[in-house]
Amino acid sequence: MTKLSIPDLAALPAVAAQVVPLLQGHRIILLAGEMGAGKTTFTKALCRALGVADDVSSPTFALVNEYRDARNQPIYHFDFYRLNDPQEAVDIGAQEYFDSGYLCLIEWPSRVEALLPPDRLLLTLTVTGPSSRELVIGNQE
Repeated sequence: MTKLSIPDLAALPAVAAQVVPLLQGHRIILLAGEMGAGKTTFTKALCRALGVADDVSSPTFALVNEYRDARNQPIYHFDFYRLNDPQEAVDIGAQEYFDSGYLCLIEWPSRVEALLPPDRLLLTLTVTGPSSRELVIGNQE
């Protein structure tokens, strides 16, 4: 388990750069934390660190956005907050995305727990102050 302190928004690019090597060997990345913890904001910084040039935004209503990294590989960004039933994720082909071999960044993974593959990396953001956060990174098997 790795713990990283994020003292403020200005620190996000440096912290995201530290996280990139920790993603090696993982395709399914779960982003957990309470509402307002900064899951989407961190995802934006992480995507920038991975070389995504496109605008990164929350796929709250679309459920999934696709970006391209520096190697032109897809990155799939999911936000399951507004999901009423896991079947909605099945209907958009979430399992095919998860099985694609490409990086999947998943916000609110608890809403689709039964659909998630067993091998995944959990990133948990915890609010520690008005603009500070703690990021805990650990395997979730």
